[in-house]
Amino acid sequence: MELDYTKVEDYLLPNLTIKKQKGVINKYGYLRLSYLKEYKKGLYTTLLMQDKLTSHLVSVSNEAENKVNFLIKSYKEKYKLTEKKKETNQLEWVKLMNNYKNMAEEIVLNELIYN
Repeated sequence: MELDYTKVEDYLLPNLTIKKQKGVINKYGYLRLSYLKEYKKGLYTTLLMQDKLTSHLVSVSNEAENKVNFLIKSYKEKYKLTEKKKETNQLEWVKLMNNYKNMAEEIVLNELIYN
């Protein structure tokens, strides 16, 4: 990889640009970005200089979203939470769904985002 530099007074600064890449960065991607900037500065700088930061964040976003959805679905199946329960006792259904979502997000945050 070759970098071009611009001379600013006595310093040579690299000309870093980020190319447009396809994909959406969701909240998990932004959490990962924040974590990299704060705690993994070397990895963040490397990904940024190699122009792989955006693709990394998009892949983390997709993987985290898929894993959360999979875990929620598996919790619903394991504990037999059906739409019939939603019709009969909405508050209980919402409480259980919030529990399942929080458990799934906790797992994803520990495994994918903050590692």
